[in-house]
Amino acid sequence: MKFGTKAIHAGVKADPATGAIMTPVYQTSTFVHDSPGKHRGFEYSRIQNPTRKALEDNLAALENGRFGLCFSSGVAAIDAIIRLFRPGDEIISAADIYGGSYRLFTKVFASSGIRFHFVPMEDPEKIRPLITAKTRLIWIETPTNPLMKIIDIQKVADIAREHGILLAVDNTFATPFLQRPLELGADIVMHSVTKYLGGHSDVVMGAVVVQEEGLKKRLTFIQQACGAIPGPQDCFLVLRGIKTLHVRMERHCANAEQLAAFLKAHDAVDRVFWPGLCDHPGHETAARQMDDFGGMISFTLKGDRKEDAFRLMNRFQLFTIAESLGGVESLCGHPATMSHAAIPREERLRSGIRDSLIRLSTGIEDIGDLIADLRQALG
Repeated sequence: MKFGTKAIHAGVKADPATGAIMTPVYQTSTFVHDSPGKHRGFEYSRIQNPTRKALEDNLAALENGRFGLCFSSGVAAIDAIIRLFRPGDEIISAADIYGGSYRLFTKVFASSGIRFHFVPMEDPEKIRPLITAKTRLIWIETPTNPLMKIIDIQKVADIAREHGILLAVDNTFATPFLQRPLELGADIVMHSVTKYLGGHSDVVMGAVVVQEEGLKKRLTFIQQACGAIPGPQDCFLVLRGIKTLHVRMERHCANAEQLAAFLKAHDAVDRVFWPGLCDHPGHETAARQMDDFGGMISFTLKGDRKEDAFRLMNRFQLFTIAESLGGVESLCGHPATMSHAAIPREERLRSGIRDSLIRLSTGIEDIGDLIADLRQALG
């Protein structure tokens, strides 16, 4: 079954009671038991819910995985993954990651005795010196947030497998339409469903997809015991959003290609970060492991002044200043003061997150209007 067909049909069945083609919103906290301890597959909505189950099966199919689990947010999904580990364990993370992931790692789990190492992973061989007998997980994003760096998933997976370490990939920017990390050797795929999967800026949710049943059981226990689950209405909205994922992503990518070319040619712009550009350091790897290059673009201004970035962003008429990304509407953000403000400035600069860096989430509006908005704002 091709991706577009799976997006519409996987995990979804007509309602047996009414024949409704759309998965019903099972807005119920509990389910009737036929007798004590005997139920029909559902007992309590924190444990399982039919609407959530349909979404989890759909997401697993899109990632070509076996098991999907949904959580109340992307950070809750990351939290569940890190809860697999114990004090004294070590985790190697890519240096360029979402600020919320960095905050969770360093401010929450580090204080409980889990040690984190941050390393640039564009060269996977830099991982090896950090591996010890206590290393349990390698955590990567690709493309990274916000610098769109590309990490070779297969090479990192080979290193992880060689040492018996789990590999988790945050696949939020790419989505399974563009990249399926499990096929490249990853053990865990994580999504902020809030972004492209939901696609309409009306849901907060996270998800995890795995292949191995033992890993699924451990994560399911955490999901049920800690209770960070999404409600059925949100699951319904995401199921609806996913039905157009393939169509939306094609437009996101096409628009981003033209915007990146426009920015690269503009005199006020210093650097453009989009993996589809031939001079992007990770272009060849991205072309090999992705089916297209995504809708996220970052760029810096000449002079690298935060004030210039703010002035430009305040001039936008279509690109809205807002947190988040991946919706049908175009958004802009200033990572240093928004999505990555939790990272100390010295570390941001070391990673390449400069004061004039602006991140664009390219929407699916008419490309002529988007270019016109960039032109007048940069003017």
